[in-house]
Amino acid sequence: MTNQSKLESYETMLLIRRFEEKLTELCKMERKIPGMMILCTGQEAVAAGVCGALEKDDVIISNHRSHGHLIAKGADTKELMAEIYGKRTGCNKGKSGTLHMAVPEVNALCTTTVVGGGIPIAVGTAFAQQYKKQDQITVCFFGNGTTDEGSFHEALNMAALWNLPVIFVCENNVYAGAQRTEHITKIKDIAVRAMAYDMPGEIVDGNDAVAVYEAINSARARCLLGEGPILLECKTYRWRGHGEADHQVYQPKDEIDAWMARCPIKKLQGELMQEGLLSEQDIVRIEARVAETVESAVDFAEKSPWPDLQEALEDVYV
Repeated sequence: MTNQSKLESYETMLLIRRFEEKLTELCKMERKIPGMMILCTGQEAVAAGVCGALEKDDVIISNHRSHGHLIAKGADTKELMAEIYGKRTGCNKGKSGTLHMAVPEVNALCTTTVVGGGIPIAVGTAFAQQYKKQDQITVCFFGNGTTDEGSFHEALNMAALWNLPVIFVCENNVYAGAQRTEHITKIKDIAVRAMAYDMPGEIVDGNDAVAVYEAINSARARCLLGEGPILLECKTYRWRGHGEADHQVYQPKDEIDAWMARCPIKKLQGELMQEGLLSEQDIVRIEARVAETVESAVDFAEKSPWPDLQEALEDVYV
């Protein structure tokens, strides 16, 4: 990972954090954000590390915690915010809201709240990339709870059988909804499930953006050589609940505090300062730039028009 890539990852993570902190603030304000809101706060290193190692033409398939993935892949924050507001200028004309956004301009083709629903789609896009002989890969993000779904196993079997260029990225954030992983899954490490499909299964510190980047960089090279899919388990933790209305009574406070002490942004910031790549003045300047980006996105969304009722059935496919 180059020094420039490390600095870009740092700013990307900071943008994701501040963008979602603003969403938390907006969710508390009446009539600002419609519907359920699920955040990836604490998991920024996975998004920045994975997408930082991808090329623009590579495809990502995301899930209900999509903001970080989309921002890291290069989506326009103004259009994302407008979409979350439900405005016509949003990336999906205000029809998807926060939970089902797609940004085809950056090859973020799908986010879905159906647990396990994105994995077969990722296998389909990877099959198309292989069939068309494209030098591109697909990355599918999903949570630990997804790996108990039948779609996970069927999709991994097909991907392995056909040597498809797809990286399955499991963000193991300890919980699936309100349940701890060990209460619903016998195995300790999700990565061992790769063994059943004769593909590599690797574990990486999901709070270490550099480690995630290096793992994806190697996995991408493997995919492009035609050596088939990989399952990468990123060990991390979600600071927020399963939605902003979730009071997190099932998450011990000392556990949350312990993981917050391992903040992925502070970790990379400390490393960059130790390496002489980042100064206190740089941090202030980056913070100001990120704050301006977030405020511009909110201002754009606030001033954007609502969709007309007559547009409700446009762009809808059944």
